[in-house]
Amino acid sequence: MQSSKNFRWYGVITLFVIVAISYVDRINIAVLITDKAFLEHVGLAADDRVSQGFLATAFMLGYGVSAFVLTPFCSALFGVRRSLIYGLILWGVVTWASPMFDSYGMLLASRILLGVSEGPLFSLASAYIKAHFRSDENGKPNAFVNMGTGLGLAVGYPLVGYLLTQFAWDTSFHVLGIMNIVLGIPLVLAFVRMPVSHENGVRPSSFGEAMARVGGIVKGALHTRHLFLITLLTSAALAYLWGSSNWLPTYLREARGFSLREMGWLASLPQYATVLAVFVGGVLIDKVGRERVPFIFMGASVGVALSVLMAISARDPYAAACCLVAANFFWGLQSPAIPSTVQYCSRPEHTASAFGVTNGAGSLVAGFMPALMGGVIAAVSHGSGTAGAATSAASASGFFAGFALLIGTQAVVFACGLLLWLRDRSRSATAVSGSQLS
Repeated sequence: MQSSKNFRWYGVITLFVIVAISYVDRINIAVLITDKAFLEHVGLAADDRVSQGFLATAFMLGYGVSAFVLTPFCSALFGVRRSLIYGLILWGVVTWASPMFDSYGMLLASRILLGVSEGPLFSLASAYIKAHFRSDENGKPNAFVNMGTGLGLAVGYPLVGYLLTQFAWDTSFHVLGIMNIVLGIPLVLAFVRMPVSHENGVRPSSFGEAMARVGGIVKGALHTRHLFLITLLTSAALAYLWGSSNWLPTYLREARGFSLREMGWLASLPQYATVLAVFVGGVLIDKVGRERVPFIFMGASVGVALSVLMAISARDPYAAACCLVAANFFWGLQSPAIPSTVQYCSRPEHTASAFGVTNGAGSLVAGFMPALMGGVIAAVSHGSGTAGAATSAASASGFFAGFALLIGTQAVVFACGLLLWLRDRSRSATAVSGSQLS
């Protein structure tokens, strides 16, 4: 029994590594859009912020649809282990082959396909944790898996920046594609095991049985408590993550004047803060009790909003960078509370699909944030300044306006956290009064 309890953590560590790898893949483009040779290869202008932002949006569209649509099939037909292996193979191949696409449209298609292949990842991780950990002990495993988000971004920015300065831009795609397959697949084969009672990977005997199984999972997922609220909250939280992470390298270079080398390590600092905060958030979830988890959403969202406001108001570039580190720390506190809340509100057999609904729909909405920020950055930048220093100042003001959108995402997180607390409080009160009457 003790051995089984220890072994389950090897699966959590494996999922942590896979999440980290996936996030390096995702932000590869965010660094590459600062490279002139890459932009020329795909036919992009250096000041076309909307098209640059839409590269991230394309990934999120594929990711969101996949998380919503493919997750039930993965859960019903393949199970957690095989779904992870198939996903790693697909996204490794797509990443490695991306430099072959020599037009903007083809690159968009490859980003969509990459998103499709990565879509079920967090849902499968959530199902694994639900199967191996009780609701009163799932804070730390959820936190550990989510720490892969921050670590992937923290390692990804300087890694891709280094590859970009030392080699041709296409090297980063090849290195990451190989890493997905060579590192990820052996870890899954060795350490990811599902309990027999939770493993849904037994192949159905007919297509009708397969569709019935998928339909039952989706129907159960849609009956998850507070599904709309959790999905709205997830959308806002992911909108911050994707808006900030995809524009951070360009913001540091063009709005704050840092070099490519400085940009790499400065962009990684907020992500290390996220890693630390996700761990702290996971510990908090297990300490404060289930009924107080919404307070984490409320408190952390206020911290993020104030930190971003100070970042865009600061005159000193290093002070602005420190404020963004603080913003990511507060965002990290709320991150593990999302899958923990989904697991708490869903039945075990529906957890993967419930998280697929919230993460998929949330990703679809949040996916438009990079393009929206790009539109605001371009509109404000083009609206003032014409040459020289004026152009530089206009570009900076455009980035400040774009980053101001991130504050609005946290107002939504705060409101959703408050409503979750009020609804759970009302539900608990009703349950207590019912038991007293009986």
